[in-house]
Amino acid sequence: MYSAPSLLAILPFPQIDPIAFSIGPVAVHWYGLAYVAGILLGWLYAKRMVARADLWPGGVSPMAPEKLDDFLVWVAGGIVLGGRIGYILFYDLGSVIANPIRAVEIWNGGMSFHGGLIGTTIAMIWFARRNGVPVWSLFDTVAAVVPFGLFFGRIANFVNGELWGRISDVPWAMVFPTGGPFARHPSQLYEAALEGIVLFLVLRIMTHHVKALRQPGVVAGTFVCGYALSRILVEFFREPDPQLGYLAFGWLTMGMVLSLPMLLVGLWAVWRARRATPIL
Repeated sequence: MYSAPSLLAILPFPQIDPIAFSIGPVAVHWYGLAYVAGILLGWLYAKRMVARADLWPGGVSPMAPEKLDDFLVWVAGGIVLGGRIGYILFYDLGSVIANPIRAVEIWNGGMSFHGGLIGTTIAMIWFARRNGVPVWSLFDTVAAVVPFGLFFGRIANFVNGELWGRISDVPWAMVFPTGGPFARHPSQLYEAALEGIVLFLVLRIMTHHVKALRQPGVVAGTFVCGYALSRILVEFFREPDPQLGYLAFGWLTMGMVLSLPMLLVGLWAVWRARRATPIL
């Protein structure tokens, strides 16, 4: 049980305006800038990777860096459409059925990473087949840069004071504007650290030092496993979505349920890649 003092503010939440700046009547939100920053930095990093022929099977890059210029539009569409549709299906279907206009209110509930992953995967397969790009190498390229978007996205969640954690008395707990008078885990920052910084460093070691890109599918599988494990861990500190709550046992959340199949798929992808291609 938490004592009354432990439920009060421990560390003040930094009041940051969710609107970064305005141009006339148009307000630009930090959340939107996070998406732009994640996609653009990921695109630049991916172009540098595919330009390094020595990283790829047989010393041959799977695509010209210019191909990624066209792919940028595809992946952006997959992220936004998949992320929003996924959120509706996984977290808010009842509300959208009752009020269909809610489906386009992207600020009302937001996006689902798992939905965005499905949307991006479909976009990657479609683009690879249309452009003669090895699909597993494209998966690896995108997987290596996704942590950029995850990092900025979670920081934007923190700035917006949303998706906060469970009640806590740790010294760094915060009282969020929409989280009641209780101190909570800043779980958005936990996710930014694990899904963004730690996962990026792991993948960087694999792509540039272990040369894992020479076995198409290993990097993609490692990313999927890494994200799933990070998400499952942070779910123990994150407050579940209010419309769903805990699904079972007083701790199982939708985020955990959606991440477990990801872990299995990631393990299968690594196993398939190592069987299919000996490292060169």
